[in-house]
Amino acid sequence: MRFPSVTLVSLAILAATGVSSGALADTKNIVLVHGLSVDGSSWRPIYDILSGQGYNVSIVQAPLNGFDNDLHATRLVLDRQDGPVVLVGHSYGGVVITAAGNDPKVEALVYVAAFQPAPGESTGSLNAKTPPLLDPAFIVASEDGHITISEEGFQTDIAPELPSEDARFLFASQAPTPSSVFAVKAGDDPAWLHKPSHAIVARNDRVINPDLQRTMYARAGSIVTEVDAGHMLYLSHPQAVVDVIVEAARSAGN
Repeated sequence: MRFPSVTLVSLAILAATGVSSGALADTKNIVLVHGLSVDGSSWRPIYDILSGQGYNVSIVQAPLNGFDNDLHATRLVLDRQDGPVVLVGHSYGGVVITAAGNDPKVEALVYVAAFQPAPGESTGSLNAKTPPLLDPAFIVASEDGHITISEEGFQTDIAPELPSEDARFLFASQAPTPSSVFAVKAGDDPAWLHKPSHAIVARNDRVINPDLQRTMYARAGSIVTEVDAGHMLYLSHPQAVVDVIVEAARSAGN
């Protein structure tokens, strides 16, 4: 997936700040887990900036055909790491890192406008308590139990801050979501109970209610940053997301 305009902005920011490739934190391995509908290449702006700063960045390609498979894909990437890891999840990816984060290599977690479930909770039960602002008319359900989002939904609710052509590409390349994923529980031992976590609230998010984000992150004791951005903030505000990941890496390393 290519997001030329966003990627160029990312590289321009990196060049302007003059960060050298030798500026390594103690925790140098970063693993990124995407959410529903998209694939791992949507992390490209974050990858560009972090790699330019000398971090070893790995991106999970979650198959999005069942939670156990997504968790397995994440664990395979963690197994390849040669040292401590900061594990980052966006949206549904937060459910995945909540379970995968118990891996002993993981030193810190970063939730990017992501679900952060407690034992017994699913994305469905969390959304029932604090409903998303996404217009239900944009949700298209298939007879075989999969969900997609209409193009208008991507333009107005999912990625309104992105150039129209990028939002259109996200729509065209989206992976259908099995509706069963909304009932999945991450387990009885969430990683955020044992490991430090950082979290970013997207104040304009229409997919995960910002108030739900605040509630989840407060109870977990996460270090919280708020950004005036929508759900796809790692594409629209990559530097703000990178800043939090770097802070998590530095804190974990020290």
